[in-house]
Amino acid sequence: MPHSSTMAEERLFPSALSHKTSFATIKTKTLKDDGRRHKHEVLETIGEGPGQVAPMGAFEVPVSKRLLQVALAVMYCLLSAGIVFGYAALKPILVAEGVYRDLCTPDEELEGVHVCYQQELRLNFMFTVAAVSTNVCALLVGTILDQWGPRVAGIIGSVFIGLGCAGMGLSKHIHFIDPYPVSYLFLAVGGPFVFIPSFHLANAFPRHSGLILSMLTGAFDSSPAIFLLYRMLYERFARISLEQWFLSYLIVPIFILLVQIFIMPAQSYKTASELAQQASVAQGIVDRQNEYLASHDSDLVRERQEHESMVSEIDALLGGPEGDQKRIEGVREKRKAAGVWGVMHGKPVQKQLTSFWFWGIAGFTIIQMTRINYFLATIRPQYEFLLHSYREAVKINHLFDIALPLGGLAAIPFIGVILDSLSTLAVLSILVTVATIIGILGLIECSHVAAYINILLFVLYRPFYYTVVSDYCAKVFGVATFGKVYGAVICLAGLFNFSQAGLDAMTYKLFGGDPRPTNLILLGAAATVGVALILFVRAKGRKQRKNLLKEEARQVRERGETQSLWPEGSGYGAV
Repeated sequence: MPHSSTMAEERLFPSALSHKTSFATIKTKTLKDDGRRHKHEVLETIGEGPGQVAPMGAFEVPVSKRLLQVALAVMYCLLSAGIVFGYAALKPILVAEGVYRDLCTPDEELEGVHVCYQQELRLNFMFTVAAVSTNVCALLVGTILDQWGPRVAGIIGSVFIGLGCAGMGLSKHIHFIDPYPVSYLFLAVGGPFVFIPSFHLANAFPRHSGLILSMLTGAFDSSPAIFLLYRMLYERFARISLEQWFLSYLIVPIFILLVQIFIMPAQSYKTASELAQQASVAQGIVDRQNEYLASHDSDLVRERQEHESMVSEIDALLGGPEGDQKRIEGVREKRKAAGVWGVMHGKPVQKQLTSFWFWGIAGFTIIQMTRINYFLATIRPQYEFLLHSYREAVKINHLFDIALPLGGLAAIPFIGVILDSLSTLAVLSILVTVATIIGILGLIECSHVAAYINILLFVLYRPFYYTVVSDYCAKVFGVATFGKVYGAVICLAGLFNFSQAGLDAMTYKLFGGDPRPTNLILLGAAATVGVALILFVRAKGRKQRKNLLKEEARQVRERGETQSLWPEGSGYGAV
């Protein structure tokens, strides 16, 4: 086999072969045929740094175990991933339990206010710290995930959640620090350590990856219902104290810890694209090894059988060569339609992070996440002012507590259809349009209809927004740097959420409790950045589509070189 063919294979298929062996092993075999020696390299992607845990193919794990892993991941994400965002349901319990009531002035006590000013600020600060930490730690989670794998990250998450439950449960016995923000911080940080490492399970069944990702996202968005359940039990039955509830809830982090140790994989699953490349290289090797069967080399025969088995198993996992070819053609069509798919793939991460592709989505995410978390923390006082009734505000709050987790579940099929069928430009346009409508509805006074429509749109928009941001980062920047880019976006958004304390002070001190000026400022900022991002993507998309035509012409010229590796139409060798 000419050495030039090996080098061409290395350039065309940079992914690795691995079957019951390490993904980061370069295996060089010497083949003998009539006394002549031939070398051939089995190619693969090498980890970017020491300590990285290389991914594995889902076909290496039994189907039943993969099904169990997905089911358990959905379960523990539902019980822990985003429970801190159920703060609107937990806050009335904290008020009823007298948390921070000692900060109220004598005049406020005489007036009989439901929540005094300093108490409101401290309770909101508790949620702000949690919301910021949830987002900031995403970058840390991505780093740990790359270096030590999903199991280690999940174990760390279970420990943080356990500390949070213990701190909230024993809060009345802790006097050397303020236990509430610290404990809620632990609960918040534990969520991403459990949720983000679960993303790779979408590759456990590549043909159903969208459904699995939607289930995991839906579980995250529905997890705030845990505190809603607590509030319902607290109000309808004998009051269940914070100590009783959170100490009993310690069973959840213990469950997560055991699942991570005994059931979850230590390595992430390869994506469908990586599997297809792996099968392509394996098929090419099988074709070339057929030339050497006459040597009766037992090692060569055994390796050939191993590669054939690998191709067969990947074939079944991806739906066969025809199914995989349709998937590849679908990706090509999506690239032509979207115009931005892969525009920053393969670029150095420093260049990616300094482009407007990054700062456009980061700016929009910063503003939107601030709006979302500000609304979550202040929904009751906002509608108390807008509807001029505390009782009506409580009704809106109760409806929101129920609708928030249900919205995460209801949005699952719609999110999948939108992301799979529309271009990136169209998806971003929907995102910005709905965000603008929600902002306008939040300015309307004395209208129950506007309030209910706002709640409905908000609970559907929130999971859509989070999913679109991750989808955008994957499509534009690629899988190789997804963790760093997505983590940086969420981290920046989290840091900016510290501005919520300033928004609270501005609303109460500057505008006398009127939330509309604050909402109007956030609305204007979001609309400005959102429109700028849409215009940028539209302009770059047109340019990218022209580049795709040039790329297809180049591939046609190089096709002769690839045919020297694998005959046309030989299954995955033709991919």
